[in-house]
Amino acid sequence: MSRRHSAEKRVVHSDPKFGDMTISKFINYVMLDGKKSAAEKIVYGALTRIEDKMRRPPIELFKEALENVTPTLEVRSRRVGGATYQVPVEVRPDRKQALAMRWLISAARSRNETTMIDKLSNELMDAAQNRGASVKKREDTHRMAEANRAFSHYRW
Repeated sequence: MSRRHSAEKRVVHSDPKFGDMTISKFINYVMLDGKKSAAEKIVYGALTRIEDKMRRPPIELFKEALENVTPTLEVRSRRVGGATYQVPVEVRPDRKQALAMRWLISAARSRNETTMIDKLSNELMDAAQNRGASVKKREDTHRMAEANRAFSHYRW
């Protein structure tokens, strides 16, 4: 890691169908091995399936699901005098979104449905209703931060 310069943020263009930056980022997170068209099919297929089932705008439900999964606190390891403490810290805004997307996708991949479109659409619908593995991951992270609140004075 360079000590002189921080890495420049790349510009992410909005997606072609909805014109939304977060959907475009989400597609990039879903993508494996550079297969963007496959990732787009998965995400757009999941969003159309959500629209068919829920009868409301899929972007609105997607944003709601992302908001329900987004963490506010996390723990970071801090070494003080030979002991390692789990220190609760607030999550930066860009990391909040990245963690939420990562948790949604990993939870969707671990589901038992047959296709990735089914897995992703059901996980997004569960997350929008404050259920599912991705919301549980956020709750566990918050619980861990709450349990280690005694070490918050080690924050740097």
